[in-house]
Parts: sequence; structure tokens; C-alpha cells
Amino acid sequence: MKEVKIESTLFVFENLEELPKDVAFLMQKAIEARGKAYAPYSNFNVGAAILLDNGEIITGSNQENASYPSGLCAERTAIYYAGSQFPAAKIVRMAISATSATKPTTSPIPPCGACRQAIAEYEIKQETPIEIYFMGETGAITKSASLANLLPLIFDKSVL
Repeated sequence: MKEVKIESTLFVFENLEELPKDVAFLMQKAIEARGKAYAPYSNFNVGAAILLDNGEIITGSNQENASYPSGLCAERTAIYYAGSQFPAAKIVRMAISATSATKPTTSPIPPCGACRQAIAEYEIKQETPIEIYFMGETGAITKSASLANLLPLIFDKSVL
């Protein structure tokens, strides 16, 4: 048996003011999208904003359903819309913001596993990394230079 060590490198910005202006603008779009979430069951609102290489910004918010598996996270709402409307465009970066009606969200909240897998599909397809910035309602923002950095053991078509 041998031990394998996997490391990820993340960058932490203390607040929105520390972000580069273009990233702060994208995060503001994610915050605005968060306000459009439909989350009557979890009371957990998430907004995502995606910058495409053609300059378009696509936003999405989580949309819940009484049949829980039928809902969709903000990240996948945005990424699937981008893929359907701009199939040739590459995703440059994604900003995510989440808040809870039941407790403060002051720590960065990363994408869930299902969203990481969906983002991975697009990162692999476009053969370029997707920067991901994520935060709670307020406070620090975490940056990952790529989805592969957040999900180092990616499940992709090579195993099928």
C-alpha cells in the first residue's frame, strides 16, 4: 500500500472590496440572482453568475420543488442555460453567493457535489479551467483557479 496526497490551493479575499473590479461585478450579479431564488423548503438561497469568453454574463438561482430531486441548484441553472444558449462559448469564471433564512452565512459556501460534477463536464469540454469564486451572504470570498482544484478526482468520459 502507498499513501497518495492530494492538495488544493485556494485564495481567500477578506471581502468584496478586495476582489478585482471585474470579479466584484460578477459577484454582485450572483448576489442579485440569489434574490430570485425559489427556496421555500430549505430557506437557503443561492445565486450564481457566469462570465463567458464572449462577454455575456449568465445568472441562475436555485429553484426548489416539493419533489426534492426535481429542483435545481443555482450553478447548474446558470451553466446549463449558458450551454444551451451559447454552446461555442467558454466559461471564464463563475461567482456563487449563498444565504440562509435560518442562520448567518458568513463563511464561503462552495458548490455541492452535483454542481461540481456539472461544472467539471464543461471544464473538460472546453479544455480550459473555470475560475470559481464563492461566498456566503457576507464576509470572505474563496477563489479556486479551476474546478479540477475543487474536485481533483474527476469522474469523466475516460472511465466510461
